[in-house]
Amino acid sequence: MVDLFEFGRMQEKKQNEPLASRMRPRTLSEMIGQSHIIGPGKLLRRMIEADQLSSLIFYGPPGTGKTTLAHIIANHTKGYFEKLNAVTAGVADLRRVVQEAKERLNLHGQRTVLFIDEIHRFNKSQQDALLPYVENGTVILIGATTENPSFEVNAALLSRSRLFMLKQLEPGELRAILLAALQDPERGLGDYQVKIEEDALEHLIQTAGGDSRNALNALELAVLTTPPDDEGIRHITLEVAEESIQRKMIRYDKSGDNHYDTISAFIKSMRGSDPDAALYYLAKMLQAGEDPRFIARRIFIHAAEDVGMADPRALLIASAAAHAVDYIGLPEAQIPLAEAVIYIATAPKSNSVVKGIGEANAAVRKEKSGEVPPHLRDAHFSGAKAQGRGSGYKYPHDYPRGYVPQQYLPDEHAGKTFYHPSAYGYEQKLQTLIRWMKEGEK
Repeated sequence: MVDLFEFGRMQEKKQNEPLASRMRPRTLSEMIGQSHIIGPGKLLRRMIEADQLSSLIFYGPPGTGKTTLAHIIANHTKGYFEKLNAVTAGVADLRRVVQEAKERLNLHGQRTVLFIDEIHRFNKSQQDALLPYVENGTVILIGATTENPSFEVNAALLSRSRLFMLKQLEPGELRAILLAALQDPERGLGDYQVKIEEDALEHLIQTAGGDSRNALNALELAVLTTPPDDEGIRHITLEVAEESIQRKMIRYDKSGDNHYDTISAFIKSMRGSDPDAALYYLAKMLQAGEDPRFIARRIFIHAAEDVGMADPRALLIASAAAHAVDYIGLPEAQIPLAEAVIYIATAPKSNSVVKGIGEANAAVRKEKSGEVPPHLRDAHFSGAKAQGRGSGYKYPHDYPRGYVPQQYLPDEHAGKTFYHPSAYGYEQKLQTLIRWMKEGEK
């Protein structure tokens, strides 16, 4: 039974400890999200439940459960659990932990599980100092990092660990976490009578950026700073939610007209060579919580569809921006996205690629396909020459400027033109080249 003094200490801790910390899942069954690594039958779940751990690296955005998984392991393992934060710990701390781990293993046969939060903050010498003891099993390492471990963690250390990537929490998962916090009277806000409006809840979810800590901290601030009405009910409105998470609600329904209208305006602004409007719609989508990968895909498509061969570099820049979204994530990825938008908006425009593949598709679908001309057929097998395969083929590199006129299309389509370059940008040069090749065929 808990006495009054112990109850008082528990209440004081509840008041002082942030909601995100209090609501931290204690077991795998309480954890929401990351089913791709801790779902039924998944490797990490089996390792934790069987207490058969090897060294682990958890990599993912903030607030996705890296530290939580370490705490769950601490609750399950029979080994001694030790925690260090790489920001404040040094080589002396590592030596202490290793020495104690050796004694624990030799005297009691007990393993030591060492959790290092923000392991990317350890420099090379600190990581090197840890390596021998991970290798010989003195400690089982669990490292957590928001940075790509391929670049921030010693390659030797990484090769001796299993890497698990955590994903940003989905909106439905964040909703479940917030509702659980509102209903839990022991660790959450269940002692308060809270009525939260749907648009306020949705705003907290959308602006949290897949970060449960961010969402829970904003919810707690909203509840604690909202006075109850005469009936003791705390009403959390959209205005309160905006103040609590310090971001204004942007009317943007991801499955409704606003979503499609905004992305339409974004694409048409780039097509219309208006970088200012394109940047505005980019910012609006990012601020509203639109998936940056969706935006990157639209930029990618637009580079090929509306700039095309007028400036082929646009496709490379769009590709680099898309890669940046996955490689560095938001908020930093908004800069390469903006660069791609500006480049594409100010680039010369041509839809000749779209027209070209469209005409070629129509010819394939609607007309007789025709056979490959004999001189273009594969001749790399016995008896091919006897069948006339490859006979008469002219190797372009044997001719001046690497070009010689010959028929490439089937007889049924000979002489047809599908690609019509515009007079803009790089296609001006292509026009000259194609005209020269056409004249050589006469």
